[in-house]
Amino acid sequence: MPGPVDTSGMNTTPALAAVAAALLAARRGGPLADATALAGAVRDAADAYLVQDLVLQGLGDNPARCGAWKAGGPSRTATLTHAGLPSVGLLASGADASFLPFNHRMVEAEVALRLARDVTPHAATALQSAPWEDAVRLVDGIAVSIELVDSRWAQGFAAPALLKLADAQSHGALVLGSFQPWQDRDWGKQVCEVWIGDSSTRFVGTHSLVHPAWLLPTWLQHATRDGATLPAGTVVTTGTWCGLLAAAKGDGVRVAFAGIGEASVQL
Repeated sequence: MPGPVDTSGMNTTPALAAVAAALLAARRGGPLADATALAGAVRDAADAYLVQDLVLQGLGDNPARCGAWKAGGPSRTATLTHAGLPSVGLLASGADASFLPFNHRMVEAEVALRLARDVTPHAATALQSAPWEDAVRLVDGIAVSIELVDSRWAQGFAAPALLKLADAQSHGALVLGSFQPWQDRDWGKQVCEVWIGDSSTRFVGTHSLVHPAWLLPTWLQHATRDGATLPAGTVVTTGTWCGLLAAAKGDGVRVAFAGIGEASVQL
């Protein structure tokens, strides 16, 4: 059985602590968590985000001081989801990720944005009534990123949506290329190429939100919801351009965005 989770300072319940403990045990090489047994514990998105924080704390990270996040959604009309990312899975381009205990190795080609300045809860709230383009002024850098997607649920990606959200929206690891100065682009014509092993696929203008910065106001409001200020340099990866591509242990993965750069990782 997984050990107890430290819930000090968090308004949680024994049921949510049990979900977090099961996910932590799976991350540490134990049995995968059973979604059937635990689905009733996570009643809504707020519960799922609380489990995320409990897992981050269990991994030794401060949920209020995450250096990297993921955010995104399938369309502008869908509810966006967010997750603070554990530091153990933050990798520089060219890294060997074979040390990470993946259950699945799925690949998403993305771009990551970097904050130019601290963002207070007040500043994030003010963006609610402003055009989303105003949030772009908060960005000073862009990099190619590869999100490696994984699941700690025995049911894998068939687990209920709230449980996948509790499991950091199925996050496995994030690989970051070199940051370049932010410059807006014609995202509808943006070319992205993905190589997995010996095969390659090309995508053009395929971001689900059309512009990757469209999610900034919603993400900033989420990330500052508990009163924390996001520091300058915080990174958010903004969703897939390639859907979900399968890879295998031993594969090399490379992603290139024309005019932005590239990133690679060895699985």
